[in-house]
Amino acid sequence: MEFARRLLLIPAAWLLAAAGAAAADLPAARSPGCATRCGDIDVPYPFGLDPQCAINDGFLLNCSTVGRATKLFHGTLEVIRFSVPEGKAWLKTLMSSQCYDQATGNMSYSNAWLNISNLPYVLSADDNKVIVLGCRSLAYMLSDTYIIGCLSTCDEPLRNGSSCSSGNAGCCQADLPRGVQYYQSFFNDLYNTSEIWNKTPCNYVTVMESAAFNFSTTYLTSTVFYDTDDSRTPVVMEWGITKDTCQQAGINKTAYACVSDHSDCVDNDAGYRCRCTKGFEGNPYIVGGCSDINECLDNATYPCAGICENIPGSFTCACPRGKSMVNGICVKNQRSTWMAAVVGASVGLVALVIGITCAYLIRERRKLHRIKRRYFRQHGGLLLFEEMKSQQGVAFKIFSEEELKQATNNFDTQQVLGHGGQGTVYKGILKSGIEIAVKRCMTIDEQQKKEFGKEMLILSQINHKNIVKLLGCCLEVEVPMLVYEFIPNGTLSELIHRNHSGHISLDTRLRIAYESAEALAYLHTCASPPILHGDVKSTNILLDGDYTAKVSDFGASILAPNDKSQFVTVVQGTCGYLDPEYMQTYELTDKSDVYSFGVVLLELLTRKKAFNLEGPEHERSLSMRFLYAMKENGLEDILDFQIKNIENIEYLEEIADLARQCLEMSGMNRPSMKEVADKLGRLRKIMQHPWAHENPEELDRLLGEPSTVNSTGTTGNFSIAKKAAMGLESGR
Repeated sequence: MEFARRLLLIPAAWLLAAAGAAAADLPAARSPGCATRCGDIDVPYPFGLDPQCAINDGFLLNCSTVGRATKLFHGTLEVIRFSVPEGKAWLKTLMSSQCYDQATGNMSYSNAWLNISNLPYVLSADDNKVIVLGCRSLAYMLSDTYIIGCLSTCDEPLRNGSSCSSGNAGCCQADLPRGVQYYQSFFNDLYNTSEIWNKTPCNYVTVMESAAFNFSTTYLTSTVFYDTDDSRTPVVMEWGITKDTCQQAGINKTAYACVSDHSDCVDNDAGYRCRCTKGFEGNPYIVGGCSDINECLDNATYPCAGICENIPGSFTCACPRGKSMVNGICVKNQRSTWMAAVVGASVGLVALVIGITCAYLIRERRKLHRIKRRYFRQHGGLLLFEEMKSQQGVAFKIFSEEELKQATNNFDTQQVLGHGGQGTVYKGILKSGIEIAVKRCMTIDEQQKKEFGKEMLILSQINHKNIVKLLGCCLEVEVPMLVYEFIPNGTLSELIHRNHSGHISLDTRLRIAYESAEALAYLHTCASPPILHGDVKSTNILLDGDYTAKVSDFGASILAPNDKSQFVTVVQGTCGYLDPEYMQTYELTDKSDVYSFGVVLLELLTRKKAFNLEGPEHERSLSMRFLYAMKENGLEDILDFQIKNIENIEYLEEIADLARQCLEMSGMNRPSMKEVADKLGRLRKIMQHPWAHENPEELDRLLGEPSTVNSTGTTGNFSIAKKAAMGLESGR
């Protein structure tokens, strides 16, 4: 069974009490005679080797001889180096191990921990990772606010230098939260090397600098990773003079540490630190410590092809007399005796042409302005302005036609993303670098103008992470346009139908289904008034850079009707997705969206199109083919072979049963989108936590109420736990 791998960020139920008192008035500089090195390591102020040499007790270091080597320590931690400009220190910390003991036949553990709450450090969340090594290892780091961990397997071929991002090639990694000063590590006993010790004897977990880690297969086949530096790895710490912010620290001028001219204060996760301002370098903690950088001495970093002059904090680059700067190069000025006459005649001619042209352009501009103003009113621009004034702070912009022409390269056909029921969509890039999708109607008849206004009104009310966001519109053209956020990875239909050889895991399909259901449930229950999509299909579900689902194309959307007079008179939608009840009654309801979503679920399960004109008549409608298969107990015959296996079959049956409920002929017998989203959410929880199948208490925590599982038999527990979970009427 392939286990789900996912970063765990579980809030801890306890908090470590941090020690250490803030110092009184801080010295402006290091006392004379203080040592500035320990062996080969520089000891910069605010650090020091004696109490009178450090800015406060928290920055006091110890220089000791260990064996034949001179080493620098901060408390019990060995220091590798410091960087005053970055406000960082590199130290060594212990790693944890889980090894099989051949003598006893049991697993032996060495669990490391770290407590720097009495030191001016926090672990750098930008430079460090939690790294787990092993072919069957599930390890955690328990900090003062989180439990962080990941699952490492060897399902993929092992290669030196491979990435740990997948977790399938002998290692995995997890991001560190900010502000961590304490952690301890431990392993999940159910994942160990007792059965594979002859190939991979040990598992390891450590917090270390990500740039210092380079995976090697020998880390798994031997203990070289543990033994290389006596079970220690480098870690990056950020320091703070005190835990105050810059604003708080600046109040007490006598204790403020940024004493050098041309220095300023920086807030970080540890508190506040100091730095030299741009154009200066040195030590900001010492009076006069920041000195000007002479850029003219470093032509590689600060290139100048002319005469370079250093000025405080910057430099100037000029050409000698008789030359001028062209593309960063000084070139000789070209002059001639007849230039003045030519220039005079040219200026006169140009002035005449400009005068005539300006008169013509002013006339045409006024004409164009009148046309644009008429279109603006015609498309409801005045009403939109009034609405925007009444809703202060609304994130909506009215674009000019010129802005959208520049963004789409004058609506080049190569920028076309697709054609929808209401218009054509173009890709564009604004001057700010933001990618957008521009939609404009194909015709300008009154019905489409009405559809345009309706779509803009609906989308402007929606704010949900799984719904395409409307950024603004353009109304000063004959064909009105909408501006959306750009979604880069195409549609769900393209993902599941364009390349059948590409593997799509059940977890990915279930996540996309859940996110889409959440979006539709939001439209039905959270929008005011409720909104009915009216055209739910796989081509209207877009995928962003992380393949997160985004529901789009509200051309057929309507606000939920309050009386019979508001029901539609013409059926709109896509063949294969239309609710049979809607086609008979002309009443579009929230259950119509549920039916269409059921067809999308079938596409995810089977990778077959909703309606196939080229197939046999009895197989053209995917929903009819599915319902017949369910009736004849032939579900497995139409499931996609990529996800049809023993481990997934029970999940597939649950999803198929949910799709069957969505496809009920009577809307009253269908679940609501909220119920559909809740059930898909509970299924995801079970799939994402494989160890919960064997732990009733963990299952209780995931589902939010007691389960009915017993503790005998792994396979039996999972089946019973899943059945109990699926029977719940609502999630936590």
